[in-house]
Amino acid sequence: MVFENLSNKLQEVFKKLKGKGRLTEEDVNLALREVRIALLEADVNFQVVKDFIAKVKEKAVGHEVLESLTPGQQVIKIVHEELINLMGKTNAKLNDAGSPPTIIMLVGLQGAGKTTTAAKLAYLLKKQGKKPLLVAADVYRPAAIKQLQVLGDSIDVPVFTMGEQSPVDIAKASINFAKSNLKNYVIIDTAGRLHINEELMDELKKIKDVVHPHEILLVVDAMTGQDAVNVAKSFNDELGLTGVILTKLDGDTKGGAALSVKAVTGCPIKFAGMGEKIENLEPFYPDRMASRILGMGDVLTLIEKAKEALDAEKAQKMQEKLKSREFDLEDFLDSMQQIKKMGPLEQLLGMIPGMGKVKDIAGMVDEKELKHIEAIIYSMTPEERRKPEIIDGSRKKRIAKGSGTSIQEVNRLLKQFEQMKKLMKQFGGMEKQLKKGKKIKFPFFS
Repeated sequence: MVFENLSNKLQEVFKKLKGKGRLTEEDVNLALREVRIALLEADVNFQVVKDFIAKVKEKAVGHEVLESLTPGQQVIKIVHEELINLMGKTNAKLNDAGSPPTIIMLVGLQGAGKTTTAAKLAYLLKKQGKKPLLVAADVYRPAAIKQLQVLGDSIDVPVFTMGEQSPVDIAKASINFAKSNLKNYVIIDTAGRLHINEELMDELKKIKDVVHPHEILLVVDAMTGQDAVNVAKSFNDELGLTGVILTKLDGDTKGGAALSVKAVTGCPIKFAGMGEKIENLEPFYPDRMASRILGMGDVLTLIEKAKEALDAEKAQKMQEKLKSREFDLEDFLDSMQQIKKMGPLEQLLGMIPGMGKVKDIAGMVDEKELKHIEAIIYSMTPEERRKPEIIDGSRKKRIAKGSGTSIQEVNRLLKQFEQMKKLMKQFGGMEKQLKKGKKIKFPFFS
C-alpha cells in the first residue's frame, strides 16, 4: 500500500494523542518529534520537514486547540491541512492551449518510465474524449520507438515517427502533422539519459524553443525518494517545468518525493502512476493523498473507480439482492470478478478508513485465487450456493475434495463471503451519504 510505513507510524502517533482527554504543549511537542522522525525516515527533504513541523506547532499549541473538547482531533486536523498544503492544495489540471493542439513535452532520466507514461497519458486523454498523438522523439535508446508504437497500437492512438532523425526536427514536424490530422493533444516522448548532462539539456531546450510546449512534465520514479526531488530541481532550473508525474507510487515507496517535490521546486504533481497497466495513471489529488496517509481513507477515488469499472446494471442488482438478503455465493464470485477490474484490492482497501480489519480479503482478487474460488463454488450444489449456511462439516469435506482444495480453504472462502457482504452493504451507502453532504460512518471498520 502507498506510504504504508509512514502511514502506520503517523497513525500510531495520533492514536496516543486521541487517547488523552487534555493535551499540554509538551504532549504536542513529543508527538511532533515523532512525526518529524517518521517524515525523515520516509526520505522527506530535511528543510521541508523543518518548515512543516514549525507550521503545525504554531497552530497546534494555540489556546483554541489545547483548550478544546477534542484537542487530539484538532491536532490531526492541522496536520492533515498542512500535508495538503505541502503537496499542492488542489488537483493541478493540464494547461489548455485554447487553440489546439495542446503540446505536452515529457522529460526525465532513463528508467523512470517515461515512454510507458506517455502512452498512459494518451489513454487517459482518449477516455476523456480527446484526440491525442504520441511522438517518438527518443532516437537513442534501443527499441524506444518500437516500444511507443506497440503501446500506441494497444490503445489505438497514432504514433508519429521519423525514424532516427533529429529529435528537434521530429518534434517540429509532429505539430504540423497533428494540425493536419485534427489531433488536439501532442505528447512528445523525449530522450532521457542515465544522469543529467549538458548534452541532454541542450537538446531539450532546442525542442522547447521549436514547439513552445504548453506543458513540460517531468517523469520521475517515486521509489528513488530524495533523488527524485533533486532531479526535479535540476530539470526545473534548466527548463522551467509546469508539473511532475510520479511513477511507481504504488510500489514500496517511502513517500519522500511526493511530500517534497512541490515545496522544493514549486512544481505541482499532476499525475501519479499507480501500477504497470496502461490504465494505472491517475490525477494527483493532494487532499485525497493526505487523507490516505493519515488513515482517513479516500472514498471519492474509490467511488470514481467503481463507477468506471463496474457494470452499473449488475451492481444495482447486487444491491437489491443485498437488501433482500438474497446475495449468494454466485453473486459473490461475480462481484470478485468485477472488483478485479478496479485494480489491486489492497489499494482499494487503503481508500477505506479502518481497512486493517479486512486485510483477510486483500489477496482474493488475483488470477490464482479467483480460480480457487471458482473451483470451490462450482463444486457446490445449487442449493449450497444459494444457502451457504447449510454447508456443514461433511459438505465442506465433499466440496474440498471436488475442487482439489482443503477444508481450510473452503472455510476461508465462507468467511470472506460474509466479510464481502458487509463491505458491499457499506459501500452501497457511501455515495448517497456523500451526495447529501453527510459525514460517512464506517461501523464495520470501527
